[in-house]
Amino acid sequence: MHLRASSSPPPSPAQSWLLTSQALLLLTVLIHAVNLNVTNDESVIKVAQELAKGLRSYYTGDAPGNVPGTLPPPYYWWEAGGMFGGLIDYWFYTGDSTYNSIIIQAMVHQASPTRNFMPVNQTRSEGNDDQSFWALAAMAAAERNFPSPPPDQPDWLALVQGTFNSQAARWNTETCGGGLKWQIYPFNSGYNYKNTISNGCFFNIGARLATYTGNKSYAVWAEKAWDWIESVGLVTDNYQFLDGADDEQNCTKPDPIRWTYNAGVNMLGTAHMYKF
Repeated sequence: MHLRASSSPPPSPAQSWLLTSQALLLLTVLIHAVNLNVTNDESVIKVAQELAKGLRSYYTGDAPGNVPGTLPPPYYWWEAGGMFGGLIDYWFYTGDSTYNSIIIQAMVHQASPTRNFMPVNQTRSEGNDDQSFWALAAMAAAERNFPSPPPDQPDWLALVQGTFNSQAARWNTETCGGGLKWQIYPFNSGYNYKNTISNGCFFNIGARLATYTGNKSYAVWAEKAWDWIESVGLVTDNYQFLDGADDEQNCTKPDPIRWTYNAGVNMLGTAHMYKF
């Protein structure tokens, strides 16, 4: 993996938040337009506050009788993980702690007794990518020094490590020379599919754990995941990421569909590998 450093100056904290606010915008239906000046920190923060408030309006998991961490239909469990990750970034860049208590409650509940984001309420449908989105939120919490869970709960790093270890144990060499399957459980549709987002998230988490802890073993796994993605043709010569491949065909015919989040998780992972 060959990487080059960027010569561009680093953005301000508020401008960095713009990337997250744009992602939140895709998840949030706004009933009116927003006025955004991307060169003005105050404008970016104001729009971010509006987007965060809009997201909060969809969340009912903190209401009595509801399950903390889950969004109502039609939203999926992984989208909730992405939402809380975005709200952690929101807190970090704006200093607004309005949503911190619901973030902590949700993530602690969904971490489950296994401490790796495999809660009983998701056992019928959880995939490796779904699990990863919650681990990505916990990784952001660790990196950004987000307020800790209650003392009787594992810290954010422990949750990420627990998730990573559970996925490393599922690394599958029976087909395609390795890789993670999309689905965890054989009874779910897609169990015979090895997709880029599952493996890209695994790569991303491994790379970030390496830079955060200094433990080279995570970097070794990250290299292994990246090399596998390349070896089966899920990333093209011009760095376009394809969706995945059927392991019953030994991953010889990748699906050409391209999703931007595949590029996103892999870009961040490569940045951390360069840093490491």
